[in-house]
Amino acid sequence: MLALRAVRPAHLALALATLAFAANFSVWVLYAVLALQLQDSLGLSATGLGLLFATPMVSGALLRIPAGVLCDRGDPRPMFAAQMLVVVPALLLLSRADSLGEYLLLGLWIGVSGTSFTFGISYVVSWFERNHQGTAMGIFGVGNAGAAITLALTPAIVEHWGWAAVGPAYGLGLLAVALLFITLAPVSPPGTSAPVPERGGRPVLMRLRIWRFGLYYYFVFGSFLALLLWLPQYYVNVYGFSSHKAMAYTLVFAVSSSMVRALGGWFADRYGGRAVNWSVFWICLVCLFFLSYPPTTMTIHGVHSDVHINIRIDALVFTLLITVIGIAQGFGRASVYKIIHDYYPRHMGTVGGFVAALGALGGATLPIAFGVAVDLLGIYSACFMLLYGVLALCMIVMFFANKTDRFRDRLREASQHNFLDLD
Repeated sequence: MLALRAVRPAHLALALATLAFAANFSVWVLYAVLALQLQDSLGLSATGLGLLFATPMVSGALLRIPAGVLCDRGDPRPMFAAQMLVVVPALLLLSRADSLGEYLLLGLWIGVSGTSFTFGISYVVSWFERNHQGTAMGIFGVGNAGAAITLALTPAIVEHWGWAAVGPAYGLGLLAVALLFITLAPVSPPGTSAPVPERGGRPVLMRLRIWRFGLYYYFVFGSFLALLLWLPQYYVNVYGFSSHKAMAYTLVFAVSSSMVRALGGWFADRYGGRAVNWSVFWICLVCLFFLSYPPTTMTIHGVHSDVHINIRIDALVFTLLITVIGIAQGFGRASVYKIIHDYYPRHMGTVGGFVAALGALGGATLPIAFGVAVDLLGIYSACFMLLYGVLALCMIVMFFANKTDRFRDRLREASQHNFLDLD
């Protein structure tokens, strides 16, 4: 305890908020592992599986908006603690569910854990100066590694105590983290929760720029969530992996994407959020191009004999490409929030919560879209074709938005130096 008191309050706040976010994130993606068991026991199609994945994401996404508004009007610290306590009963009840309807209802309740990002980011930014915001938010975002906790811990729980013990184990763990946070987290600095009104009374969320940020976050975070939920069963169905091996490979994706977020924040502080984001999109576009190509067998009728060509991405190449995408997304998640803080430093709750909600909706809508695409096309790589289209849209929007912003900057500079006669 004496050692904790010697730590700077800002660093202690960041460490405890990151720990709490990791615990909540591990709960939020719990259905990614449970679905492997439920797919067989409930006889789910690909679309039904996507619907099951989506339920915690839907409530977590939509509740981020009111959570952000509350953070701008009060201290996020007690809200963060209360959110964790609210989720605990749903986890304890999870062992009693025995139908799809009950799992869907509990999934919506468990999804409240998704609001932890909004409470946590609002709590963290109040402790750091602007030139350290990207790094601080990046470190906090490492809490996405909570997904790794789920992928690594759940199989061990199942092996020793069975599937029924998973929910209660996570409930008790989240309760312990909540009590630790309540006991040790320092009180937020004074004067950080009152938002600055927009000139002319225009609501901040009416700005088109914020919706663009939400679209970018829809890809870098929403598709990360969707892939995190989708990859275990993808490895099982496409490559014939066991559930344990599938989760181990997905663990590589989750850990690499989460751990680089702090580095992404540093890059955003140093080189600018826009430059980082644009690089992220290009890297992901190239990788998705190869992942979208379905296994193909071609026969070329040669002069003397037929030539058979088989094109298929094996498991190791697939894992390499998906890991590169995950790392790029980690950089992108950090850079988007650096950009948000550059534009709206006093509205991180409202704007950050809204952008986070749009991003989390990707985790809700994309798994369902993946399932529908697979059922309609009958091709497992259809999910990556869909992601390719989403990313292409993001890049088109970002290109024209950046072009417009540069034109406005030149016009403003010209006007200030009397290069234009605007009378």
